[in-house]
Amino acid sequence: MKFTKMHGAGNDYVYIDARVEDRDWPALSVAMSDRHTGVGSDGIILAWESDKADIKMRMFNADGSEGEMCGNGIRCLVRFAMERGIVPAGASPISVDTLAGVKQVTPLWEGGKMARAKVGMGEPLLRAEDIPVIAPGHEVVVDYPLQVDGRTFSISCVSMGNPHAVAFVDEPVAEVPLHELGPMVEHHAMFPRRVNFEIVNVVDRRRLEARVWERGSGLTMACGSGASALAVVARLHDYIDDEVAVGLPGGELIVRWDGHGPVELEGPIEEVFSGEWPD
Repeated sequence: MKFTKMHGAGNDYVYIDARVEDRDWPALSVAMSDRHTGVGSDGIILAWESDKADIKMRMFNADGSEGEMCGNGIRCLVRFAMERGIVPAGASPISVDTLAGVKQVTPLWEGGKMARAKVGMGEPLLRAEDIPVIAPGHEVVVDYPLQVDGRTFSISCVSMGNPHAVAFVDEPVAEVPLHELGPMVEHHAMFPRRVNFEIVNVVDRRRLEARVWERGSGLTMACGSGASALAVVARLHDYIDDEVAVGLPGGELIVRWDGHGPVELEGPIEEVFSGEWPD
């Protein structure tokens, strides 16, 4: 089976043309994602045919669970699909059918190569029941005290098609033991579908620094939906302007949101290598 490994700001996935394959995708994602015995990735992303968009995306996390949306992965998927003739080369924008709805991806070209892309991430969902979050008495969850491992985080929750809990912290994000705290937040009882957890420093009104514990994959170098979610929360708190750079361990993403309507995410695309996975 042919595959290509790609990443967006270090958030890496294995891409497969699933139109010609029939596999146990959850099991394959676990096997291929293993960084010791597999290809090594945050999961796999599949290109499928769609009856309502140019292409359909399915994504499976490193633990085999299926995710609704991936802001970094969807950009790479469009380049993967263009370069393999799955969608017309040079078309813009490309519509992508996801479990979080149809998203529009606009390629950005450099030297004849799709080096970056803008993604219409859709409107953020803030109602607790839509995320979902169990927080009795709270229609929206903003600055909610969440206690884990003797620490209290003030979290605000938002869905970008998948659930996120965002916490602004005073200490540098690199010093927060996210590898220990992330699993506790992800599996906390208040999140019935688990949650992505973002910790954030406000540098100034045009820059944030963040780290992400991604539901189903653990620590990731970047997360597009997470960057979008934390920018939404920062904008609602009036910490930032309408456009912000989000620095993550794997690179930088740009998020644009004026406080209303859909969020726009922009970021890089890199191909790492291609290969064949043994049957």
